[in-house]
Amino acid sequence: MDVGLLIIVAVITALIAFGAGFVFRMTLGKRSLQDAERRAKVLVEEASRQAETVAKQAQLESKDKLHALRQEFEDKTRDQKSEMQKSEKRLHQREEFLDRKLDQLDKKEKEIVERDRQFATREQSVKAKDETLAQMIEQEKEQLKTLAGIDREQAKELLLTRLEQELRSETGAVIKRVEEETKSEAQNVSRRILVESMQRYAAEHTVESSSSVIHLPNEDMKGRIIGREGRNIRAFEMATGVDLIVDDTPDVVTLSSFDAIRREIARQSLEKLMGDGRIHPARIEEIVEKIKKEFDTHIKQEGEKASTELGVQNVNPEIIKLIGKLRYRTSYGQNVLQHMKETGFLCGMIAAELGLDQRLARRCGFLHDIGKAVSHEVEGPHAIIGGELARKYGESPDVVHAIEAHHEDVAPKTLMASLTIIADSISGSRPGARGDTLENYVKRLRALEEICDSFQGVEKAYAIQAGREVRVIVQPERVTDLEAISLSREIKNKVENSVEFPGQIKITVIRETRSIEYAR
Repeated sequence: MDVGLLIIVAVITALIAFGAGFVFRMTLGKRSLQDAERRAKVLVEEASRQAETVAKQAQLESKDKLHALRQEFEDKTRDQKSEMQKSEKRLHQREEFLDRKLDQLDKKEKEIVERDRQFATREQSVKAKDETLAQMIEQEKEQLKTLAGIDREQAKELLLTRLEQELRSETGAVIKRVEEETKSEAQNVSRRILVESMQRYAAEHTVESSSSVIHLPNEDMKGRIIGREGRNIRAFEMATGVDLIVDDTPDVVTLSSFDAIRREIARQSLEKLMGDGRIHPARIEEIVEKIKKEFDTHIKQEGEKASTELGVQNVNPEIIKLIGKLRYRTSYGQNVLQHMKETGFLCGMIAAELGLDQRLARRCGFLHDIGKAVSHEVEGPHAIIGGELARKYGESPDVVHAIEAHHEDVAPKTLMASLTIIADSISGSRPGARGDTLENYVKRLRALEEICDSFQGVEKAYAIQAGREVRVIVQPERVTDLEAISLSREIKNKVENSVEFPGQIKITVIRETRSIEYAR
């Protein structure tokens, strides 16, 4: 508290006490004046003591507050002084860093100046050498002109001509030597690889026809097969889709159909009926349906068996079924499944010789003809159909491309595609692989070429790919681009009407313009 305020309080207290004494004296007039004064004096003394006590307390509080303010001031001053010292230290460090940077800049500047001086000196030296060299060249040229009696351009042309002749001669000799060595080595290596592959794989081949002969237990069985008024044979042919031929040959009947699967189902059904002994239309239908269901399982087993033989794993079940169907499909008399297996083995062997992936090569070769399983149901080349099937059922892009390109319907871009083409050709062209005779084969090729040559504007026609493709070269001055399109369609129609052939034939009309000049 403030000292002045305490004094004022004390004075007011004294006045109040004095007033109280006066009032008390007036009220109690009967009391003696001395008693009143004595009491007043006591009150005054007591008020004075209280005032002194209050004043002392105020002084003590003032001292404490002053000490606290002083301590706070000293703390703030000490903190500010510490911050100032830290700032001074940082400034000092920055000054030292800037001094070091300036020293480094000075050194670099001196180095740059020194380099510029050295570069200028070298540039002057190079210019002097260039001038000296130019002078020497001019002197040589003058000497050459003096000696040869020709001018500068003639000398230059003569020198370049001589150099060109020498380089051409040497380059031609080197190219010829490298080509001969490369061809010789490539022929030897390729011949060795192909011969070894063919020798290591020598598969038997069975030519299948369009008919199957069924031996009967006795001659009376023919009548039971025919049935009353021929109802049994009609029911059998209706259920199987196969012609049942009963002739005079003893103890034998013949099943005829170009569909080997239907023919096999009919053969098993007929044998089952003869073994059972009950032959009538209802029983025939029952047995045929049962054999068809069993045959689906058999086809799947054939596909799995072939895949296991080749070591081809993780094949989609739908592709397995298609592979099994090809057990009963032939091409030029060659069993397609056997051909696929043979091609797969050959691909793997050639890949092993070349250090390539054998598993991938066998897979490409094995699946290359998968499109033939549905080629009679879907329009288009079996290679393209097979590629679409392989892509649909999750085969890798390398396998899909090898399938599509194995007859070059798509240009081969990978080694696996080329290996598949080679192995397919080996399997199809080896002796005994196909039933088509050489004479018929040559006749078909010749007929194709003659049909193409019969059209106006055709310069030459070539049957290639074992008769699967015909390339027709036309005269560009007689056949336009639009006429070439029409010509390919006309040739296609005439081939379809005139030649019997399996599968399909690709007609390619080529029209090109060449500009030739002879410089003499």
